[in-house]
Amino acid sequence: MNNQDCIFCKIVSGEIPCFKIYETDQILSFLDIGPVNKGHALIIPKEHYKNIWDLPSDLGKEIISAAQIAGDSIVKATGADGLNLIMNNNEAAGQLVFHAHLHLIPRFNEDGLKHWDQSEYKNMDEAMALAQKIEKMIKGIN
Repeated sequence: MNNQDCIFCKIVSGEIPCFKIYETDQILSFLDIGPVNKGHALIIPKEHYKNIWDLPSDLGKEIISAAQIAGDSIVKATGADGLNLIMNNNEAAGQLVFHAHLHLIPRFNEDGLKHWDQSEYKNMDEAMALAQKIEKMIKGIN
């Protein structure tokens, strides 16, 4: 399954070049051309899947394995103090290319990047009600 308009599918096919760092039969990892920090890389499935919900779980396991291999090497090569793994799913979450991809972002103690602000529940009842609703959705109970 290949989406002819997808930039990542064009990278997989060789139509667009990339700075490849890791590859298997099913996945490709390469440097992001607009890095948050130098060494920022992406891991993509070679097949086109829109987001995490379309991605087969066995392929997800291979992506995580690649993240362990590539992520460790990115940290060592850049001298990073840490690494963020981020997957944006759908436009509201910041997904810009609608081909599932995992970001590996090397982090440095003084890089100035901040996490988003946290909020809180009004009370424990609100949190419990939401947890129960999610649990029912997972179990398929409406």
